[in-house]
This record gives sequence, C-alpha cells and structure tokens, in this order.
Amino acid sequence: WVAAPHVLDWATHTWYTVVRNRDLSASSPAGGSASSAAESTASSVAEEPAASSEAQPEVVTPAVDGTAIVEGAWAEADLTTLTDDAAIRAAAQQLAAQGAKYAVVTLKDAAGAVYYASQVPAAAASPADVTVDPAKVASIFKDEGLIPVAKLAAFRDPARANRGMAIGYTGQEYLWLDNKASAGGNPWLNPYAAEAVQYIGDLIDELHTAGFDQIVLENVQFPSSTSSKQDYGSTNGVGRADQLTADIAAWEQRFGGSVTLWYSYTLAEVTGTSSTLGVPAVELGVKNLLVRVPSASTMTDEERTALVQSQTEAGAEHVVVWDPTAGIFE
Repeated sequence: WVAAPHVLDWATHTWYTVVRNRDLSASSPAGGSASSAAESTASSVAEEPAASSEAQPEVVTPAVDGTAIVEGAWAEADLTTLTDDAAIRAAAQQLAAQGAKYAVVTLKDAAGAVYYASQVPAAAASPADVTVDPAKVASIFKDEGLIPVAKLAAFRDPARANRGMAIGYTGQEYLWLDNKASAGGNPWLNPYAAEAVQYIGDLIDELHTAGFDQIVLENVQFPSSTSSKQDYGSTNGVGRADQLTADIAAWEQRFGGSVTLWYSYTLAEVTGTSSTLGVPAVELGVKNLLVRVPSASTMTDEERTALVQSQTEAGAEHVVVWDPTAGIFE
C-alpha cells in the first residue's frame, strides 16, 4: 500500500514520456484545453460574419449606347397601335418576336403631319389626327430590347406654317406647288432656306430629348420637277448637290455623336444621278444609308450584296436595304 502510489506514478510518467513522447508536466489541464478550443471555435465563428459583412464593390452595368449601329433586322411600327403603355409594350414584344432589332416610328410624314405634341412652332401648327407620346414609345421599346428609330420627312413638306421656309413662285407671293392645286399639288420646304434646315434640326433635337437616339430622314432632296418658276431665294450660285451636302453636314455637325442620322433614298437615287439630288446619294456625304427598293421590283441576294459593297466602297459606312417584295429590311 505504501509503495503502490509511487509505482503507478512512475509507470504513468514512463508511458507518456517514453512511449508517447509527451512531456506530461508541460501539458495543460484537460479543462484548459477544452476552453482554448472553444474560444478558438467561437473566435472563428465570430470572424465569419464580420468578413461577409464587409462592403462588396458595386457591380456597375455599362449604359447601353443607343447611337451604336448593330447588325439586325428593321421593322416599321404601326403608329395607330401605340395608344397607351400596354399597347406600346405589346407592339414592341410583337416586333421583337418577329426578329426585329430596329423599330421605325413615323413621326412626321410627307404631308407635313407631325404625329406627336411638338413644341416646335412650325410643327405645332401641323398637328395630326393621331398622336403618340414619343418618350413612352422610346422608353418601352428600349425595355423590350429594340432600338427605337424616329422617321421624319424633311423637305417634302407643305410648309404652310412658314412661307420663309418654302419654295416660292418667281415674282409672285404664292408658294410653288409640285402639281396643279386641283390635282393635289403641295408646296415644299426650301433646301436653301436656313430656317428649313433649322426646323428639321429642331425636330431631331426634340425627339432625341424624348429618347430617340437614331433618326431616319427621308426626302432630303429637291422636288423631282424643275422649273424656271421655282424661286429658291438667294442661292449664291450653289448647285443642288452642294446645297444638300451642306444641309447634311449642318445636321451632322449639330448633333455630332449624340444622334445617329440615317438618310433614306430610293434605289434610283442611290445608283444613278437624279434631278432630286444632282449626284448619287452617297456623294452627298451620307454615312448611314437606307436604300428603298421599289415595291414593283425586287433584288436577288447577289444583287443586294453587290449594292451594299458598291455603296461602302463609295463612302457609306453602313447600308440598310429595304426590299418590301422580298421581305428584306436589314
């Protein structure tokens, strides 16, 4: 009984130091080890939420550049269906489902009618029976993945609101008409008139503010008929082609990269010299060209490819061909 405790103590010490290579005297009590482990675990757990709560860098989605030109099909939206938000969205979704990327909305036609509540004085004097909210149209079309494009007729416009913008009759107070009044003849805006160029530019600016970053201009041209009775005012000896070139340059300079301007011409005006332009369209300095193929004819794939190539080589940067008969608008 007296020796037993000493023998057991010696045996235990020998087991840990020799067999297990452990210094028993340096070991912490079991309770201390458990406490340390618990503290370590608690510390680790406590650190995790702190780390996860650190502010993460904000992911910024780049703004979509509405002026960018991308590959894709074009389509015309039916103006009469764009009556309210739901109808606009339904129209946009329908166009998108058909594969359209660009949606064209006519907001001023060749009869001079302006299809929205314009604040430009000359336009406000020519309201249309049907009007839309251009800001809503542009916004909802963009939401549905479309590029909204406003189409405006330029110089083919009765211009009854401002005589200073119109082509006159030589030596008379009357406005020149492109046909007899009894046959429905209409006046035209005068491409030489700075007020006319300003007017079209003001409409572009107004629609850009409403959300349209791309605009198609039609009728950037002179009337097809020429007559000594046409009074264009002071031309300073500038020819038709040079004046149209100057008008296009004025719009491009005014809007720079803020608006993408397209110019729409017939196939004949693009491929040959016409009285309406004086030179093929691309020679006016047109960079973004929309070619309208007559509905009475069509073009093969090879012909369209050749057309695009020829216009690109002549100086156009982007060419869209609208061939209604073939169902091509891209």
